[in-house]
Amino acid sequence: MRLGLAAMMAAGAAVLAACAALQSSPRDGALALMQRDFHAEGIAGMDRLKEDDVQAACNKYKDSPPAELDAKLRGKQYAGVKWPADGKLLGDWKAGEKIAQNGRGMTWRDKGGVGGGCYNCHQIGPDTTSFGTIGPSLYQFGKLRGYGTDIQRYAYAKIYNAKAYNVCSQMPRFGHVGALTEAQMKDVTALLMDPASPVNR
Repeated sequence: MRLGLAAMMAAGAAVLAACAALQSSPRDGALALMQRDFHAEGIAGMDRLKEDDVQAACNKYKDSPPAELDAKLRGKQYAGVKWPADGKLLGDWKAGEKIAQNGRGMTWRDKGGVGGGCYNCHQIGPDTTSFGTIGPSLYQFGKLRGYGTDIQRYAYAKIYNAKAYNVCSQMPRFGHVGALTEAQMKDVTALLMDPASPVNR
Protein backbone atom coordinates (compact mmCIF):
# COMPACT_ATOMS: atom_id res chain seq x y z
CA MET A 1 0.00 0.00 0.00
CA ARG A 2 2.88 2.37 0.79
CA LEU A 3 4.42 1.81 -2.65
CA GLY A 4 1.14 2.73 -4.30
CA LEU A 5 0.89 5.86 -2.18
CA ALA A 6 4.48 6.84 -2.99
CA ALA A 7 3.84 6.37 -6.71
CA MET A 8 0.68 8.48 -6.44
CA MET A 9 2.55 11.20 -4.60
CA ALA A 10 5.29 11.21 -7.25
CA ALA A 11 2.72 11.45 -10.02
CA GLY A 12 0.97 14.27 -8.19
CA ALA A 13 4.28 16.12 -7.79
CA ALA A 14 4.92 15.76 -11.53
CA VAL A 15 1.48 17.18 -12.34
CA LEU A 16 2.04 20.09 -9.96
CA ALA A 17 5.45 20.79 -11.53
CA ALA A 18 3.89 20.78 -15.01
CA CYS A 19 1.16 23.17 -13.84
CA ALA A 20 3.75 25.45 -12.26
CA ALA A 21 5.72 25.49 -15.52
CA LEU A 22 2.58 26.45 -17.45
CA GLN A 23 1.78 29.19 -14.94
CA SER A 24 5.28 30.65 -15.15
CA SER A 25 5.25 30.59 -18.93
CA PRO A 26 1.83 29.79 -20.44
CA ARG A 27 3.05 30.75 -23.92
CA ASP A 28 5.89 28.21 -23.76
CA GLY A 29 3.51 25.57 -22.41
CA ALA A 30 1.05 26.20 -25.25
CA LEU A 31 3.85 26.07 -27.81
CA ALA A 32 5.07 22.76 -26.39
CA LEU A 33 1.56 21.31 -26.72
CA MET A 34 1.28 22.48 -30.33
CA GLN A 35 4.69 21.05 -31.19
CA ARG A 36 3.63 17.75 -29.70
CA ASP A 37 0.21 17.55 -31.36
CA PHE A 38 0.60 19.39 -34.69
CA HIS A 39 1.57 17.30 -37.71
CA ALA A 40 2.60 18.62 -41.10
CA GLU A 41 0.04 18.12 -43.85
CA GLY A 42 -0.16 19.62 -47.31
CA ILE A 43 0.94 23.26 -47.30
CA ALA A 44 0.92 23.44 -43.50
CA GLY A 45 4.46 22.52 -42.50
CA MET A 46 6.12 22.50 -39.11
CA ASP A 47 7.61 25.91 -39.92
CA ARG A 48 4.21 27.37 -38.99
CA LEU A 49 5.10 26.83 -35.35
CA LYS A 50 8.18 29.04 -35.61
CA GLU A 51 7.85 32.79 -35.19
CA ASP A 52 9.81 34.94 -37.57
CA ASP A 53 11.48 38.07 -36.21
CA VAL A 54 8.43 40.25 -36.99
CA GLN A 55 5.96 37.96 -35.20
CA ALA A 56 8.32 37.62 -32.24
CA ALA A 57 8.69 41.40 -31.89
CA CYS A 58 4.96 42.06 -32.20
CA ASN A 59 4.22 39.39 -29.57
CA LYS A 60 6.97 40.55 -27.23
CA TYR A 61 6.06 44.25 -27.41
CA LYS A 62 2.27 43.79 -27.73
CA ASP A 63 2.16 45.21 -31.28
CA SER A 64 4.28 48.28 -30.38
CA PRO A 65 7.97 47.49 -30.90
CA PRO A 66 10.48 50.26 -30.09
CA ALA A 67 10.86 52.74 -32.98
CA GLU A 68 14.36 51.63 -33.97
CA LEU A 69 13.40 47.95 -34.07
CA ASP A 70 10.14 48.77 -35.87
CA ALA A 71 12.02 50.65 -38.62
CA LYS A 72 14.58 47.86 -38.98
CA LEU A 73 11.90 45.17 -39.30
CA ARG A 74 9.84 47.20 -41.79
CA GLY A 75 12.94 47.75 -43.90
CA LYS A 76 13.69 44.03 -43.92
CA GLN A 77 10.11 43.20 -44.93
CA TYR A 78 10.15 45.79 -47.73
CA ALA A 79 13.47 44.45 -49.01
CA GLY A 80 11.82 41.03 -49.34
CA VAL A 81 9.09 42.22 -51.72
CA LYS A 82 9.50 40.45 -55.09
CA TRP A 83 8.53 42.91 -57.78
CA PRO A 84 7.05 41.68 -61.09
CA ALA A 85 9.79 40.59 -63.49
CA ASP A 86 8.14 42.46 -66.37
CA GLY A 87 8.03 45.71 -64.36
CA LYS A 88 4.24 45.99 -64.76
CA LEU A 89 2.31 46.46 -61.53
CA LEU A 90 -1.22 46.47 -62.93
CA GLY A 91 -3.17 43.52 -64.26
CA ASP A 92 -6.89 43.19 -65.00
CA TRP A 93 -9.14 44.93 -62.47
CA LYS A 94 -12.09 42.63 -63.34
CA ALA A 95 -10.02 39.60 -62.35
CA GLY A 96 -8.86 41.54 -59.29
CA GLU A 97 -12.45 42.13 -58.21
CA LYS A 98 -13.15 38.38 -58.34
CA ILE A 99 -10.07 37.71 -56.21
CA ALA A 100 -11.00 40.45 -53.71
CA GLN A 101 -14.55 39.12 -53.39
CA ASN A 102 -13.45 35.49 -53.08
CA GLY A 103 -13.45 34.65 -49.39
CA ARG A 104 -11.99 31.17 -49.73
CA GLY A 105 -8.64 30.91 -48.02
CA MET A 106 -5.99 28.27 -48.55
CA THR A 107 -6.87 24.79 -47.34
CA TRP A 108 -4.43 22.02 -46.48
CA ARG A 109 -4.10 20.91 -50.09
CA ASP A 110 -4.12 24.26 -51.91
CA LYS A 111 -0.88 25.66 -53.22
CA GLY A 112 -1.83 29.33 -53.11
CA GLY A 113 -3.64 31.64 -55.46
CA VAL A 114 -7.07 30.87 -54.01
CA GLY A 115 -8.68 34.16 -52.98
CA GLY A 116 -8.07 37.42 -51.21
CA GLY A 117 -11.19 37.82 -49.09
CA CYS A 118 -10.49 41.58 -49.02
CA TYR A 119 -14.10 42.40 -48.10
CA ASN A 120 -13.59 40.62 -44.77
CA CYS A 121 -11.65 43.67 -43.60
CA HIS A 122 -12.26 46.46 -46.16
CA GLN A 123 -15.00 48.21 -48.05
CA ILE A 124 -13.98 47.69 -51.67
CA GLY A 125 -16.47 49.59 -53.77
CA PRO A 126 -19.79 51.44 -53.65
CA ASP A 127 -21.82 48.28 -54.25
CA THR A 128 -20.22 46.23 -51.46
CA THR A 129 -23.11 45.71 -49.06
CA SER A 130 -21.30 43.73 -46.39
CA PHE A 131 -17.70 44.27 -45.36
CA GLY A 132 -15.41 44.27 -42.36
CA THR A 133 -13.93 47.36 -40.76
CA ILE A 134 -10.64 46.03 -39.38
CA GLY A 135 -8.90 47.69 -42.31
CA PRO A 136 -9.58 51.08 -43.87
CA SER A 137 -12.08 51.55 -46.67
CA LEU A 138 -10.51 51.03 -50.10
CA TYR A 139 -13.33 52.84 -51.87
CA GLN A 140 -11.88 55.49 -54.22
CA PHE A 141 -8.36 54.32 -53.36
CA GLY A 142 -6.73 55.55 -56.56
CA LYS A 143 -9.07 58.48 -57.06
CA LEU A 144 -8.06 59.96 -53.70
CA ARG A 145 -4.35 59.15 -53.87
CA GLY A 146 -3.61 59.51 -57.57
CA TYR A 147 -2.75 56.89 -60.16
CA GLY A 148 1.02 57.39 -60.38
CA THR A 149 3.77 54.80 -60.23
CA ASP A 150 4.66 55.54 -56.60
CA ILE A 151 1.17 54.76 -55.32
CA GLN A 152 0.99 51.70 -57.60
CA ARG A 153 4.21 50.44 -56.01
CA TYR A 154 2.81 51.16 -52.55
CA ALA A 155 -0.40 49.23 -53.30
CA TYR A 156 1.45 46.25 -54.80
CA ALA A 157 3.94 46.08 -51.92
CA LYS A 158 1.16 46.43 -49.33
CA ILE A 159 -0.64 43.45 -50.88
CA TYR A 160 2.61 41.51 -51.12
CA ASN A 161 3.59 42.20 -47.50
CA ALA A 162 1.67 44.73 -45.39
CA LYS A 163 4.33 44.46 -42.68
CA ALA A 164 6.67 46.43 -44.94
CA TYR A 165 4.63 49.49 -43.90
CA ASN A 166 3.12 48.51 -40.55
CA VAL A 167 5.21 45.85 -38.88
CA CYS A 168 2.37 44.57 -36.68
CA SER A 169 -0.34 44.88 -39.33
CA GLN A 170 -3.13 42.30 -39.13
CA MET A 171 -3.30 42.17 -42.93
CA PRO A 172 -2.07 38.86 -44.37
CA ARG A 173 1.27 38.86 -46.18
CA PHE A 174 -0.27 37.57 -49.40
CA GLY A 175 2.88 37.45 -51.53
CA HIS A 176 5.29 36.69 -48.72
CA VAL A 177 3.45 33.47 -47.82
CA GLY A 178 2.43 32.59 -51.38
CA ALA A 179 -1.30 33.01 -50.77
CA LEU A 180 -1.65 34.99 -54.02
CA THR A 181 0.36 34.65 -57.21
CA GLU A 182 2.18 37.55 -58.85
CA ALA A 183 -0.55 37.78 -61.50
CA GLN A 184 -3.27 37.87 -58.85
CA MET A 185 -1.49 40.60 -56.90
CA LYS A 186 -1.24 42.64 -60.12
CA ASP A 187 -4.96 42.15 -60.68
CA VAL A 188 -5.85 43.29 -57.14
CA THR A 189 -3.50 46.27 -57.55
CA ALA A 190 -5.37 47.13 -60.76
CA LEU A 191 -8.67 46.91 -58.87
CA LEU A 192 -7.35 49.64 -56.57
CA MET A 193 -5.56 51.71 -59.19
CA ASP A 194 -7.43 51.50 -62.49
CA PRO A 195 -9.64 54.59 -63.01
CA ALA A 196 -12.24 52.33 -64.68
CA SER A 197 -12.48 50.06 -61.63
CA PRO A 198 -15.64 50.31 -59.48
CA VAL A 199 -13.34 51.12 -56.58
CA ASN A 200 -12.64 54.49 -58.18
CA ARG A 201 -16.16 55.40 -59.25
